[in-house]
Amino acid sequence: MKRVAHYFLLISLFVGCSGAKRSIQKSTQKVFKSAFYDNQFTGFLVVNQQNRDTLLNFNGEKYFTPASNTKIFTLFTVLKLLPDSIPALKYIERKDTLYVEGTGDPTLLHSYFEHNNTLDFLKGYDNISVHLNNFQDEKFGPGWAWEDYQYYFQPEKGPLPLYGNVTTLWSLSPLQVTPSYFQDSVVQMNFSRNRELQKNTFYYGPSRKDTLEVPFKTDSALTKKLLGRVLGKDVKIAMKMPEGEKRIKYSVPVDSVYKRMMIESDNFLAEQLLLLCSSTLSDTLSSSRVREYMLEKELADLKQQPRWVDGSGLSRYNLFTPESMVHVLSKMYRDIPRNRLLSFFPAGGVAGTLEDWYPGDPEPYLFAKTGSVGNNHNISGYLITKSGETLIFSFMNNHFMRPSSEIKIQMQRIFEEIRDNY
Repeated sequence: MKRVAHYFLLISLFVGCSGAKRSIQKSTQKVFKSAFYDNQFTGFLVVNQQNRDTLLNFNGEKYFTPASNTKIFTLFTVLKLLPDSIPALKYIERKDTLYVEGTGDPTLLHSYFEHNNTLDFLKGYDNISVHLNNFQDEKFGPGWAWEDYQYYFQPEKGPLPLYGNVTTLWSLSPLQVTPSYFQDSVVQMNFSRNRELQKNTFYYGPSRKDTLEVPFKTDSALTKKLLGRVLGKDVKIAMKMPEGEKRIKYSVPVDSVYKRMMIESDNFLAEQLLLLCSSTLSDTLSSSRVREYMLEKELADLKQQPRWVDGSGLSRYNLFTPESMVHVLSKMYRDIPRNRLLSFFPAGGVAGTLEDWYPGDPEPYLFAKTGSVGNNHNISGYLITKSGETLIFSFMNNHFMRPSSEIKIQMQRIFEEIRDNY
Protein backbone atom coordinates (compact mmCIF):
# COMPACT_ATOMS: atom_id res chain seq x y z
CA MET A 1 0.00 0.00 0.00
CA LYS A 2 2.88 2.35 0.78
CA ARG A 3 4.31 1.79 -2.70
CA VAL A 4 0.93 2.49 -4.27
CA ALA A 5 0.51 5.67 -2.23
CA HIS A 6 4.01 6.78 -3.15
CA TYR A 7 3.27 6.05 -6.80
CA PHE A 8 0.10 8.14 -6.79
CA LEU A 9 1.93 10.96 -4.99
CA LEU A 10 4.55 11.05 -7.73
CA ILE A 11 1.87 10.99 -10.39
CA SER A 12 -0.01 13.86 -8.76
CA LEU A 13 3.18 15.91 -8.44
CA PHE A 14 4.03 15.26 -12.08
CA VAL A 15 0.55 16.22 -13.24
CA GLY A 16 0.65 19.33 -11.06
CA CYS A 17 4.06 20.43 -12.39
CA SER A 18 3.02 19.71 -15.98
CA GLY A 19 -0.15 21.73 -15.55
CA ALA A 20 1.78 24.65 -14.02
CA LYS A 21 4.34 24.47 -16.81
CA ARG A 22 1.66 24.58 -19.53
CA SER A 23 -0.10 27.46 -17.79
CA ILE A 24 3.13 29.49 -17.50
CA GLN A 25 4.07 28.75 -21.11
CA LYS A 26 0.65 29.82 -22.36
CA SER A 27 0.54 33.07 -20.40
CA THR A 28 4.14 33.99 -21.25
CA GLN A 29 3.67 33.34 -24.96
CA LYS A 30 0.60 35.56 -24.84
CA VAL A 31 2.65 38.37 -23.27
CA PHE A 32 5.42 38.07 -25.87
CA LYS A 33 2.85 38.24 -28.68
CA SER A 34 1.36 41.45 -27.26
CA ALA A 35 1.91 44.87 -28.84
CA PHE A 36 4.36 45.73 -26.05
CA TYR A 37 7.02 43.53 -27.68
CA ASP A 38 6.29 44.40 -31.31
CA ASN A 39 9.23 46.76 -31.84
CA GLN A 40 12.01 45.08 -29.89
CA PHE A 41 13.95 41.83 -29.93
CA THR A 42 13.38 39.51 -26.96
CA GLY A 43 14.83 36.20 -25.82
CA PHE A 44 13.92 34.19 -22.73
CA LEU A 45 15.14 30.77 -21.67
CA VAL A 46 14.26 29.10 -18.34
CA VAL A 47 15.60 25.69 -17.34
CA ASN A 48 14.98 23.60 -14.23
CA GLN A 49 18.44 22.86 -12.86
CA GLN A 50 17.48 19.60 -11.15
CA ASN A 51 15.84 17.70 -14.01
CA ARG A 52 17.18 19.77 -16.95
CA ASP A 53 13.59 20.41 -18.02
CA THR A 54 13.09 23.48 -20.23
CA LEU A 55 10.24 25.53 -18.86
CA LEU A 56 10.36 28.34 -21.43
CA ASN A 57 12.34 28.94 -24.60
CA PHE A 58 11.65 32.03 -26.66
CA ASN A 59 14.47 32.88 -29.10
CA GLY A 60 16.93 31.15 -26.79
CA GLU A 61 19.32 30.36 -29.63
CA LYS A 62 19.37 33.89 -31.07
CA TYR A 63 22.24 36.35 -30.53
CA PHE A 64 21.78 39.46 -28.39
CA THR A 65 23.88 42.39 -27.20
CA PRO A 66 24.50 41.26 -23.60
CA ALA A 67 25.96 44.43 -22.01
CA SER A 68 27.10 43.54 -18.46
CA ASN A 69 25.71 40.02 -18.71
CA THR A 70 29.15 39.47 -20.24
CA LYS A 71 30.47 39.53 -16.67
CA ILE A 72 28.88 36.11 -16.15
CA PHE A 73 31.43 34.70 -18.60
CA THR A 74 34.16 36.66 -16.83
CA LEU A 75 33.06 35.22 -13.48
CA PHE A 76 33.15 31.70 -14.91
CA THR A 77 36.67 32.37 -16.22
CA VAL A 78 38.12 33.64 -12.96
CA LEU A 79 36.54 30.81 -11.00
CA LYS A 80 38.35 28.40 -13.32
CA LEU A 81 41.75 30.10 -13.52
CA LEU A 82 42.52 32.15 -10.40
CA PRO A 83 43.64 30.87 -6.98
CA ASP A 84 42.05 31.82 -3.64
CA SER A 85 43.93 35.16 -3.44
CA ILE A 86 44.70 37.74 -6.11
CA PRO A 87 48.18 37.34 -7.67
CA ALA A 88 49.37 40.91 -7.09
CA LEU A 89 52.90 40.87 -8.51
CA LYS A 90 55.48 38.66 -10.11
CA TYR A 91 58.98 39.43 -8.83
CA ILE A 92 62.66 38.48 -8.86
CA GLU A 93 65.32 39.66 -6.41
CA ARG A 94 68.74 40.47 -7.88
CA LYS A 95 71.44 41.72 -5.53
CA ASP A 96 69.96 44.82 -3.87
CA THR A 97 67.08 45.34 -6.34
CA LEU A 98 63.53 43.99 -6.45
CA TYR A 99 62.29 43.58 -10.02
CA VAL A 100 58.51 43.66 -10.22
CA GLU A 101 56.15 42.77 -13.06
CA GLY A 102 52.47 43.74 -13.05
CA THR A 103 49.81 41.04 -13.25
CA GLY A 104 46.86 43.37 -13.76
CA ASP A 105 45.84 43.28 -10.08
CA PRO A 106 43.13 45.98 -9.77
CA THR A 107 43.22 46.27 -5.96
CA LEU A 108 46.47 48.20 -5.32
CA LEU A 109 45.49 51.51 -3.67
CA HIS A 110 41.88 50.94 -4.72
CA SER A 111 39.54 52.80 -2.34
CA TYR A 112 37.34 49.74 -1.79
CA PHE A 113 40.06 47.24 -0.88
CA GLU A 114 41.60 48.44 2.37
CA HIS A 115 43.62 45.41 3.48
CA ASN A 116 46.08 45.15 0.62
CA ASN A 117 49.48 43.93 1.85
CA THR A 118 51.31 44.60 -1.41
CA LEU A 119 52.55 48.04 -0.31
CA ASP A 120 54.04 46.62 2.88
CA PHE A 121 55.91 44.09 0.78
CA LEU A 122 57.28 46.77 -1.58
CA LYS A 123 58.27 49.06 1.30
CA GLY A 124 60.65 46.37 2.48
CA TYR A 125 63.00 47.06 -0.45
CA ASP A 126 65.16 50.13 -1.06
CA ASN A 127 65.56 49.61 -4.81
CA ILE A 128 62.55 48.73 -6.96
CA SER A 129 62.37 48.40 -10.74
CA VAL A 130 58.96 47.91 -12.38
CA HIS A 131 58.45 46.11 -15.68
CA LEU A 132 55.31 47.16 -17.58
CA ASN A 133 56.02 45.97 -21.14
CA ASN A 134 54.18 42.68 -20.66
CA PHE A 135 50.84 44.42 -21.33
CA GLN A 136 49.62 43.56 -24.86
CA ASP A 137 46.04 44.86 -24.72
CA GLU A 138 44.82 48.27 -25.75
CA LYS A 139 43.90 50.63 -22.90
CA PHE A 140 40.30 50.63 -24.13
CA GLY A 141 38.42 47.57 -25.37
CA PRO A 142 37.17 47.16 -28.96
CA GLY A 143 33.92 48.98 -29.55
CA TRP A 144 34.05 51.08 -26.39
CA ALA A 145 32.59 54.57 -26.78
CA TRP A 146 35.52 57.00 -27.06
CA GLU A 147 33.61 59.87 -25.41
CA ASP A 148 33.20 57.83 -22.22
CA TYR A 149 36.90 58.24 -21.38
CA GLN A 150 35.87 60.83 -18.75
CA TYR A 151 33.33 58.71 -16.86
CA TYR A 152 33.94 56.52 -13.82
CA PHE A 153 32.66 53.36 -15.53
CA GLN A 154 35.36 53.33 -18.24
CA PRO A 155 38.87 53.58 -16.73
CA GLU A 156 41.85 52.55 -18.82
CA LYS A 157 43.21 49.02 -18.51
CA GLY A 158 46.82 48.40 -17.56
CA PRO A 159 49.44 46.01 -16.14
CA LEU A 160 49.85 47.75 -12.77
CA PRO A 161 46.80 49.93 -12.09
CA LEU A 162 46.85 52.26 -9.08
CA TYR A 163 43.84 53.82 -7.32
CA GLY A 164 41.56 51.93 -9.70
CA ASN A 165 42.97 54.22 -12.44
CA VAL A 166 40.58 56.97 -11.32
CA THR A 167 40.99 60.35 -9.66
CA THR A 168 38.49 60.94 -6.85
CA LEU A 169 37.36 64.49 -6.09
CA TRP A 170 35.03 65.61 -3.32
CA SER A 171 34.01 68.93 -1.90
CA LEU A 172 35.56 69.99 1.39
CA SER A 173 37.60 73.03 2.26
CA PRO A 174 39.95 72.74 0.48
CA LEU A 175 38.91 70.39 -2.35
CA GLN A 176 40.06 66.84 -1.66
CA VAL A 177 41.79 64.93 -4.46
CA THR A 178 42.99 61.32 -4.50
CA PRO A 179 45.69 60.65 -5.53
CA SER A 180 47.01 63.96 -4.20
CA TYR A 181 49.47 64.02 -7.12
CA PHE A 182 46.63 65.54 -9.18
CA GLN A 183 45.76 68.27 -6.65
CA ASP A 184 47.16 71.00 -8.92
CA SER A 185 45.61 69.45 -12.03
CA VAL A 186 42.02 70.24 -11.00
CA VAL A 187 40.32 73.35 -12.38
CA GLN A 188 37.41 74.42 -10.19
CA MET A 189 34.98 75.61 -12.80
CA ASN A 190 31.80 74.38 -14.45
CA PHE A 191 32.67 72.68 -17.70
CA SER A 192 31.01 70.25 -20.11
CA ARG A 193 33.68 67.59 -19.55
CA ASN A 194 35.18 66.03 -16.43
CA ARG A 195 38.65 65.80 -17.99
CA GLU A 196 40.56 66.84 -21.09
CA LEU A 197 40.80 64.09 -23.69
CA GLN A 198 44.57 63.89 -24.07
CA LYS A 199 45.84 65.05 -20.68
CA ASN A 200 45.12 64.85 -16.98
CA THR A 201 43.40 68.18 -16.49
CA PHE A 202 40.22 67.71 -14.46
CA TYR A 203 37.17 69.93 -13.91
CA TYR A 204 35.06 70.17 -10.76
CA GLY A 205 32.45 72.93 -10.46
CA PRO A 206 32.81 75.19 -7.39
CA SER A 207 29.19 74.55 -6.33
CA ARG A 208 29.41 70.76 -6.54
CA LYS A 209 28.89 68.74 -3.36
CA ASP A 210 29.08 65.19 -4.68
CA THR A 211 32.01 62.80 -5.01
CA LEU A 212 33.29 62.56 -8.56
CA GLU A 213 35.44 59.74 -9.93
CA VAL A 214 37.24 60.52 -13.17
CA PRO A 215 39.56 58.09 -14.99
CA PHE A 216 43.07 59.43 -15.45
CA LYS A 217 45.22 58.95 -18.52
CA THR A 218 47.85 56.32 -17.74
CA ASP A 219 51.44 55.76 -18.87
CA SER A 220 54.66 54.27 -17.49
CA ALA A 221 56.00 57.61 -16.29
CA LEU A 222 52.84 58.30 -14.28
CA THR A 223 52.90 54.80 -12.74
CA LYS A 224 56.52 55.39 -11.68
CA LYS A 225 55.62 58.73 -10.06
CA LEU A 226 52.47 57.57 -8.28
CA LEU A 227 54.05 54.41 -6.91
CA GLY A 228 57.21 56.27 -5.89
CA ARG A 229 55.21 58.88 -3.98
CA VAL A 230 53.27 56.35 -1.94
CA LEU A 231 56.39 54.28 -1.21
CA GLY A 232 58.47 57.33 -0.41
CA LYS A 233 61.31 56.31 -2.70
CA ASP A 234 62.43 56.51 -6.31
CA VAL A 235 61.00 53.74 -8.49
CA LYS A 236 62.73 52.81 -11.73
CA ILE A 237 61.26 51.41 -14.93
CA ALA A 238 62.81 48.14 -16.16
CA MET A 239 62.74 47.41 -19.90
CA LYS A 240 62.76 43.68 -19.17
CA MET A 241 62.78 41.26 -16.26
CA PRO A 242 65.99 39.45 -15.26
CA GLU A 243 66.35 35.81 -16.27
CA GLY A 244 65.13 33.35 -13.66
CA GLU A 245 62.06 31.93 -12.03
CA LYS A 246 59.54 34.54 -10.93
CA ARG A 247 57.85 34.38 -7.57
CA ILE A 248 54.31 35.60 -6.91
CA LYS A 249 53.09 37.97 -4.22
CA TYR A 250 49.39 37.57 -3.39
CA SER A 251 47.02 40.24 -2.12
CA VAL A 252 43.32 40.15 -1.21
CA PRO A 253 40.91 37.14 -1.23
CA VAL A 254 39.40 36.73 -4.68
CA ASP A 255 35.79 36.50 -3.52
CA SER A 256 35.82 40.11 -2.29
CA VAL A 257 36.78 41.23 -5.80
CA TYR A 258 34.31 38.93 -7.56
CA LYS A 259 31.40 40.15 -5.42
CA ARG A 260 32.11 43.80 -6.15
CA MET A 261 32.49 43.10 -9.87
CA MET A 262 29.12 41.34 -10.02
CA ILE A 263 27.01 43.17 -7.43
CA GLU A 264 28.14 46.70 -8.34
CA SER A 265 28.74 45.76 -12.00
CA ASP A 266 32.27 47.16 -11.84
CA ASN A 267 33.67 47.32 -15.39
CA PHE A 268 37.24 48.05 -14.33
CA LEU A 269 37.43 44.99 -12.09
CA ALA A 270 35.98 42.79 -14.83
CA GLU A 271 38.58 43.92 -17.37
CA GLN A 272 41.51 43.61 -14.98
CA LEU A 273 40.40 40.18 -13.79
CA LEU A 274 40.69 38.85 -17.33
CA LEU A 275 44.22 40.26 -17.47
CA LEU A 276 44.94 38.54 -14.15
CA CYS A 277 43.78 35.26 -15.67
CA SER A 278 46.17 35.89 -18.54
CA SER A 279 49.02 36.20 -16.04
CA THR A 280 48.29 32.64 -14.87
CA LEU A 281 48.64 31.29 -18.42
CA SER A 282 51.84 33.16 -19.34
CA ASP A 283 53.85 36.30 -18.52
CA THR A 284 51.98 38.22 -21.22
CA LEU A 285 48.88 40.17 -20.26
CA SER A 286 46.34 39.66 -23.04
CA SER A 287 42.62 39.36 -22.36
CA SER A 288 41.98 38.09 -25.90
CA ARG A 289 44.29 35.16 -25.22
CA VAL A 290 42.24 34.26 -22.13
CA ARG A 291 38.95 34.45 -24.00
CA GLU A 292 40.31 32.22 -26.78
CA TYR A 293 41.61 29.75 -24.20
CA MET A 294 38.25 29.54 -22.42
CA LEU A 295 36.26 29.09 -25.63
CA GLU A 296 38.60 26.35 -26.82
CA LYS A 297 39.10 24.51 -23.52
CA GLU A 298 36.30 25.12 -21.05
CA LEU A 299 33.45 26.22 -23.34
CA ALA A 300 33.97 24.13 -26.45
CA ASP A 301 30.56 22.55 -25.80
CA LEU A 302 28.61 25.77 -26.35
CA LYS A 303 26.02 25.28 -29.09
CA GLN A 304 26.30 28.91 -30.17
CA GLN A 305 29.85 30.23 -29.93
CA PRO A 306 29.66 33.87 -28.78
CA ARG A 307 31.39 36.91 -30.10
CA TRP A 308 33.20 37.79 -26.88
CA VAL A 309 35.42 40.87 -27.08
CA ASP A 310 35.82 42.22 -23.51
CA GLY A 311 35.39 41.33 -19.86
CA SER A 312 32.84 43.96 -18.83
CA GLY A 313 30.26 44.15 -21.62
CA LEU A 314 30.98 47.79 -22.43
CA SER A 315 31.34 46.89 -26.10
CA ARG A 316 28.35 46.50 -28.38
CA TYR A 317 30.46 44.08 -30.42
CA ASN A 318 29.70 41.34 -27.88
CA LEU A 319 27.05 38.84 -28.98
CA PHE A 320 25.70 36.05 -26.77
CA THR A 321 22.60 33.85 -26.81
CA PRO A 322 20.32 33.19 -23.81
CA GLU A 323 21.19 29.50 -24.28
CA SER A 324 24.91 30.25 -23.84
CA MET A 325 24.22 32.27 -20.70
CA VAL A 326 22.15 29.46 -19.18
CA HIS A 327 24.82 26.93 -20.17
CA VAL A 328 27.53 28.80 -18.25
CA LEU A 329 25.25 29.52 -15.28
CA SER A 330 24.47 25.79 -15.13
CA LYS A 331 28.16 24.88 -15.16
CA MET A 332 28.82 27.20 -12.25
CA TYR A 333 25.83 25.88 -10.33
CA ARG A 334 27.17 22.34 -10.65
CA ASP A 335 30.77 23.22 -9.77
CA ILE A 336 30.54 25.94 -7.09
CA PRO A 337 28.93 25.53 -3.65
CA ARG A 338 25.47 27.06 -3.85
CA ASN A 339 25.83 29.64 -1.06
CA ARG A 340 29.14 30.87 -2.38
CA LEU A 341 27.83 31.11 -5.95
CA LEU A 342 24.67 33.01 -5.08
CA SER A 343 26.68 35.45 -2.94
CA PHE A 344 28.36 36.74 -6.11
CA PHE A 345 25.04 37.87 -7.63
CA PRO A 346 22.85 40.84 -6.73
CA ALA A 347 19.82 39.67 -4.74
CA GLY A 348 16.44 41.04 -5.80
CA GLY A 349 15.24 43.88 -3.58
CA VAL A 350 18.43 43.76 -1.52
CA ALA A 351 21.69 44.78 -3.16
CA GLY A 352 23.53 46.31 -6.08
CA THR A 353 21.82 46.63 -9.45
CA LEU A 354 18.73 44.73 -8.18
CA GLU A 355 18.20 46.75 -4.99
CA ASP A 356 15.09 48.45 -6.36
CA TRP A 357 13.69 45.53 -8.35
CA TYR A 358 12.32 42.00 -7.89
CA PRO A 359 11.75 42.13 -4.11
CA GLY A 360 11.31 38.88 -2.20
CA ASP A 361 8.16 37.56 -0.59
CA PRO A 362 9.70 37.99 1.96
CA GLU A 363 13.06 36.31 1.19
CA PRO A 364 14.95 37.12 -2.05
CA TYR A 365 13.99 34.79 -4.88
CA LEU A 366 16.11 36.24 -7.68
CA PHE A 367 19.91 36.16 -7.79
CA ALA A 368 20.99 37.56 -11.11
CA LYS A 369 23.25 39.83 -13.13
CA THR A 370 21.78 42.72 -15.07
CA GLY A 371 23.20 44.16 -18.26
CA SER A 372 22.18 47.57 -19.57
CA VAL A 373 23.40 49.74 -22.41
CA GLY A 374 21.34 52.24 -24.40
CA ASN A 375 18.07 50.60 -25.57
CA ASN A 376 19.11 47.18 -24.23
CA HIS A 377 18.41 45.53 -20.88
CA ASN A 378 19.10 41.93 -19.90
CA ILE A 379 19.12 39.84 -16.76
CA SER A 380 20.44 36.31 -16.28
CA GLY A 381 20.82 34.17 -13.19
CA TYR A 382 18.92 32.00 -10.71
CA LEU A 383 15.26 32.06 -9.68
CA ILE A 384 14.05 30.23 -6.57
CA THR A 385 10.37 29.26 -6.76
CA LYS A 386 8.03 29.04 -3.77
CA SER A 387 8.01 25.26 -4.21
CA GLY A 388 11.79 25.24 -3.73
CA GLU A 389 12.86 24.64 -7.32
CA THR A 390 15.99 26.37 -8.63
CA LEU A 391 15.52 27.69 -12.16
CA ILE A 392 18.31 29.06 -14.34
CA PHE A 393 17.30 31.75 -16.80
CA SER A 394 18.41 34.40 -19.25
CA PHE A 395 15.98 37.18 -20.23
CA MET A 396 17.33 39.48 -22.94
CA ASN A 397 15.68 42.61 -24.34
CA ASN A 398 17.37 44.45 -27.20
CA HIS A 399 16.54 47.52 -29.31
CA PHE A 400 13.51 48.80 -27.40
CA MET A 401 12.49 52.45 -27.52
CA ARG A 402 10.52 52.50 -24.26
CA PRO A 403 11.96 53.56 -20.90
CA SER A 404 13.86 50.62 -19.40
CA SER A 405 11.65 50.85 -16.29
CA GLU A 406 8.68 49.66 -18.39
CA ILE A 407 10.72 46.68 -19.59
CA LYS A 408 11.62 45.80 -16.00
CA ILE A 409 7.99 45.98 -14.89
CA GLN A 410 7.01 43.44 -17.53
CA MET A 411 9.91 41.20 -16.56
CA GLN A 412 9.02 41.37 -12.88
CA ARG A 413 5.44 40.27 -13.60
CA ILE A 414 6.70 37.23 -15.51
CA PHE A 415 9.27 36.33 -12.85
CA GLU A 416 6.67 36.54 -10.09
CA GLU A 417 4.25 34.30 -11.96
CA ILE A 418 6.98 31.68 -12.37
CA ARG A 419 8.01 32.04 -8.73
CA ASP A 420 4.47 31.62 -7.43
CA ASN A 421 3.19 28.89 -9.75
CA TYR A 422 6.00 26.51 -10.65
